[in-house]
Amino acid sequence: MEIIVNKNGTELTVCPVGKLDTATSPQLQAAIDENISGVTDLTFDLKKLAYLSSAGLRVLMSSQKTMNKQGNMRLSNVNEDIMDILDMTGLTDVFTIV
Repeated sequence: MEIIVNKNGTELTVCPVGKLDTATSPQLQAAIDENISGVTDLTFDLKKLAYLSSAGLRVLMSSQKTMNKQGNMRLSNVNEDIMDILDMTGLTDVFTIV
């Protein structure tokens, strides 16, 4: 899995590429942990995400919890398969999806 990170002042955009699962979620969590300090606007651009497991959902939920304290978080470019997972888990009400 590749993770594209773009930090511009207080804005952070994270674009995971490939599969976000048990094997790759620690890599995403580490990228977020390294860059989250001082961020008030976090965007996960999911246009290149092919698969999302429960481990990946935990990383997104953990990030949402952090951003509830320090700013805003959104998911963008969510494809149909990922949206189905978010719908089935009831997380469409938790995340801001644009």
